This record gives sequence, C-alpha cells and structure tokens, in this order.
Amino acid sequence: MERVFVFLHVLGAVLFLGNIITTAFWKIRQDRSNDPQQLHHMAQSIMRADYIFTIPGIMLLVIFGVLTAHSYGYSFMELNWLTLSILLFAISGILWGVVLLPSQLQMQTLSKQGIQTGKLPDAYFQHSKRWNVWGTVNTVIPIIVLFLMVVKPE
Repeated sequence: MERVFVFLHVLGAVLFLGNIITTAFWKIRQDRSNDPQQLHHMAQSIMRADYIFTIPGIMLLVIFGVLTAHSYGYSFMELNWLTLSILLFAISGILWGVVLLPSQLQMQTLSKQGIQTGKLPDAYFQHSKRWNVWGTVNTVIPIIVLFLMVVKPE
C-alpha cells in the first residue's frame, strides 16, 4: 500500500508543479499581446487550470503525503525536512489564497472590462505584474519543497 501512496503523492506533485510552471509560461507569453480578448481568455484559462490540475494536485499531495509519511513512521513533531516542507507548502497555499487568487480574479474582471471598452484598465496591469512577481516566488517555494522531499537532508 505504501507504494500506491507514494505514486499518488508523486502524481499530485506532477499535476501541481506542472500546472503552475506551464501556467506561468503561457501567461507571460500572452501578456505581450495587450489584446483584451486574448488576456481575458488567458485569465479564464488560469482559473480553469487551477480547478482541473492545481487543486486536485494539492489534494493528492496532502492526502497521500500524510498517508505516506504516517506509513513510513515519519514524525510530524520535530523540525526536519518533512516539517519544513509542510511549512513551506502551507506558505505557498497562503500566498496563492491571499495574493495570487485575488489577482487572478481581478485580471479576469478587468480584462472583461477591456473587451467592452477596447482598452485594458491600468489596474489590470498592476494585478498582472503582482501575479507575475508573487507567482514566481510561489513557483520557487514548491520547487524547494520538491528538493527537500527528494533529498531528505538530515
């Protein structure tokens, strides 16, 4: 059963990391267009990809990460690579909920206004830049977690 838990945990990591990295790539490419229609489609696609890949990936990571750690007898009560990974993953989740998700929703709303008026409002670019900066930070954090999970430093 442990191997199944590990497989599902790794599958969660693939879904989660794969989506956040490719979403950032496509968003930054699309930013160059300044076309409200394309940017609105991109903003909607970010939200859709989160529902299809990121959130299920998070669920697999958390559920099967806990089950795997428990089945191998890892302690959650001491500071080690596992608890540091959990803390960093939690910080990543907080950043997504507090900074990135609100910016994604604003980009979606503001790009729709841009379609109606023919010009994107300045606030769109502020939220887009905020998403790019904090999205970069929030991509590096899970990569650090991945490193800790693979290397398991003592």
